[in-house]
Amino acid sequence: MAAEPPKSPLRTLIVDDEPLAVERLQILCAQTPGIALVGTATDGEAALRMIEALAPEMVLLDIAMPGLDGIGVAQALEAKAVRPAIIFCTAFDQFAVAAFDVAAVDYLLKPVVPERLAKAVARVTETLRATEAAPEAQAEWLEEFWVPHRSEVIRVSADDVDRIEAERDYMRLHIGARSFLLHQTITELERRLDPARFIRLHRSAIVRRAFITRLRHDGLGTWFAVLADGSETRIGRSYLPAAKTLIGR
Repeated sequence: MAAEPPKSPLRTLIVDDEPLAVERLQILCAQTPGIALVGTATDGEAALRMIEALAPEMVLLDIAMPGLDGIGVAQALEAKAVRPAIIFCTAFDQFAVAAFDVAAVDYLLKPVVPERLAKAVARVTETLRATEAAPEAQAEWLEEFWVPHRSEVIRVSADDVDRIEAERDYMRLHIGARSFLLHQTITELERRLDPARFIRLHRSAIVRRAFITRLRHDGLGTWFAVLADGSETRIGRSYLPAAKTLIGR
């Protein structure tokens, strides 16, 4: 089923330093219901000036640009009380972690195809409607991950993640039988996860609380969390007091 376009077209700004990329996005915007193009910018500094002057609701933002890049633009907008929804459009997938750090609504890989742009418009519309319905509500905790997978970057809901394990400089997110690598440290990730939903059990492991079925010990002082898929995670000594709160101890 096709995504429902917004009732009012989203005032949209394109930011890209490559003329051919700007031209392609202009054509796509003209062909996509729910988009009203208000302008284009070819660098980060110009983008900030145009955002201030035109107040777009959505920005299709390249990342790799000379001078102030797309991540820098998004970071500069974070301090604003009212800011546009950011849709990153890039040829590279390695910026996904930085993208969700600055609360991007979507992450499109070039060449952008019409179907993905339409989905991004639908997500922005959904976000704006939710903000209008609860203007004082602001997400304190991380609700989703953007993870590289083959030739694309996909969105994973935090509620779908069963457990997270550290692998050197990466984190492996386990979602059912599938797993994805994320380039971030476990300390950074723990800081952004809702402690009411996730608990750190070991220096290299975070588990969704609802995924834990029971705790057990081996009689020698070592405790384990038994998970819903039958696997076990050893509980580190320094994390044991927090783990025991799961059973009211």
